[in-house]
Amino acid sequence: MSPGNSPSNPVFLSAGDTALVIQYGEVVDVSINRTVRQLAHAVRQLDIPGIVDIVPTMRSLMIHYDPLSLTKQSLINAVQPLLANLEELEENNKKWLIPVCYEGEFAPDIDEVAKTTNITIDEIVRQHTLLELEVFMMGFLPGFPYIGLLPEVFDLPRRIEPRVYIPPRSISVAARQTTIYTINSPGGWHLIGRTPVDFYDANRDEPILVCAGDRIKFKSIPSSEFAEIEKDVKSGNYNLELE
Repeated sequence: MSPGNSPSNPVFLSAGDTALVIQYGEVVDVSINRTVRQLAHAVRQLDIPGIVDIVPTMRSLMIHYDPLSLTKQSLINAVQPLLANLEELEENNKKWLIPVCYEGEFAPDIDEVAKTTNITIDEIVRQHTLLELEVFMMGFLPGFPYIGLLPEVFDLPRRIEPRVYIPPRSISVAARQTTIYTINSPGGWHLIGRTPVDFYDANRDEPILVCAGDRIKFKSIPSSEFAEIEKDVKSGNYNLELE
């Protein structure tokens, strides 16, 4: 791990005069992402006057602050002692088992992904459902989770030509990550399936299904069962918990 990636020696960067970025290296890494979330939790516990917002991302933490009540240097001085002694997360993270159909119209890019990676569609499905993955961060759209890391076969660039319209609940892959488009949206990731589960529903008591730090495992389902599972999910009769 390079010095810039060290949990005790990140890089402090200014983002204008109202935000401080604490950055851990240049790569997406599960352990670095956990360190970022641990640091976010520790900073919240300090309850420092003048902090406006705390935004954890894949490899950095952005702290928005009011420069009239808190200086950059005083913020760094408060955060620095936390770096070497970050405790385990005290979050109530959940585990999810998410059904996905990898067939037909639900998976418009799966043939292309199979050709690009030189493996079969069945192997694409097997590898996408193989691991228990971690939600790195939320962003881009309401309830949109960045999830990884997938096996190396999914180390794919984004599509050369992004789509203007992607249906909600589409499962996509790129750069060893996977995500779920939660509302009608443009996007440039490869679509290899669709889930009958809404990751964002404004009518639910909790509109956003998952949180950063949650763990997800995907399960393949046939297209013949999609509508029935969709009905069961909406009625609350389908268990999404990973035991």
